[in-house]
Amino acid sequence: MHPIRTTILSLSVLALGLPAFAGAPMWKKHDVNPASAFEAAGVLDADGDGKLDIISGTTGYRGPSFQETFKVREVKKQGTYYNSFSEIPMDVNGDGKPDFVSCSYFGKNVGWVENPGSLDKTWTYHEIDVPGPSEAAVAIDLTGDGKPEILPNTVNVVVFYILEKAASEPKWKKVDLGTAAAGHGVGTGDVNGDGKLDIITPKGWFEATGDPSDPKGWTWHGEFNLGATGIQILGKDIDGDGLTDLVYGMGHDRGLLWVKQVKGTGGERAWSKPMMIDDTVTSVHTQVWADLDGDGQKNELVSGKRVYAHEVETGDVEASQVAYYTFDRDKKEWRKHPIFQGEPAKDAPKDAAKRDAQKDFPRGTAGTGLEMTAIDIDGDGDIDLVCPGKSGLYWFENLSKSR
Repeated sequence: MHPIRTTILSLSVLALGLPAFAGAPMWKKHDVNPASAFEAAGVLDADGDGKLDIISGTTGYRGPSFQETFKVREVKKQGTYYNSFSEIPMDVNGDGKPDFVSCSYFGKNVGWVENPGSLDKTWTYHEIDVPGPSEAAVAIDLTGDGKPEILPNTVNVVVFYILEKAASEPKWKKVDLGTAAAGHGVGTGDVNGDGKLDIITPKGWFEATGDPSDPKGWTWHGEFNLGATGIQILGKDIDGDGLTDLVYGMGHDRGLLWVKQVKGTGGERAWSKPMMIDDTVTSVHTQVWADLDGDGQKNELVSGKRVYAHEVETGDVEASQVAYYTFDRDKKEWRKHPIFQGEPAKDAPKDAAKRDAQKDFPRGTAGTGLEMTAIDIDGDGDIDLVCPGKSGLYWFENLSKSR
């Protein structure tokens, strides 16, 4: 058992000199485990009691209070990182109980972790493949069959995995799109507006032109170079002109940015120069679109800082933050809505080898880690946020329904 500390965040956009909008949610921060240093967390009903639980690294936290914990598995530590870079809920063996898919950077593997059906038993890891250093992964329906595929950010190759058969010995199909387009970052979006989901990398995009389960069903377009982006490069029509734009963060530098899709002089597809959304945030590794204000549209962009993505890099000891962003199509401008604003690591050692997020940043510092979940975790009808990271595991309660 462990106590959970909660904080109502009264940081309004007005207090920070930023514009507000009607219906903007307020947030309560719940400190699930400030001592946790795992950067991934999955949300699933582990024990079948109808309540969502959180799994992060070695430990599960039973909902709805998340005070009771249970052992999940052993996770190897490599330096300041733990080899669990994603925890994606998925019933892999088809027994009706949620398992999860994990990947690791240093282990270079992708695998699934089997739910034993009892909280007093250890979960079992089963390897799917060893494609290379995987820094996070997402579940996304790339084949259009209504079932998600696993898309890891394996920085040396562009690859995804289709669960063809859910069974005790599941059948996975690997779709390998080669090494040339690989980089730090990957994502998805319907880039050309044909109704099919495409794969986006920092160097361009793969168009779904044929059978998506066949590498030959993807056509490469090397139309831009974004650098070392965050894990999810998101394709979405931001400004309402009917063209899919790109949103991404600088994984190991400063800024959350977007690139506008435009038409060239001959009507061909072209791209603007990167434009800054927020230059106060650094080490952005993950972002998601979510419906936070309950208007039925997933048009709030949630992102923030990955605390000590590297112990020494641009903005390394700057204050952590979690925020969401909206785009005003009339004024053609982004608005920032803070969810959490931390304090800097004022006394962090200069030596990277001596830095520790748990010691350098104030206790209770939240960030976005490598995996952030937007989900109604308390069942009250609005979307909350679960944020793991080296500086702790937290969930932010959306107070929209309680006002």
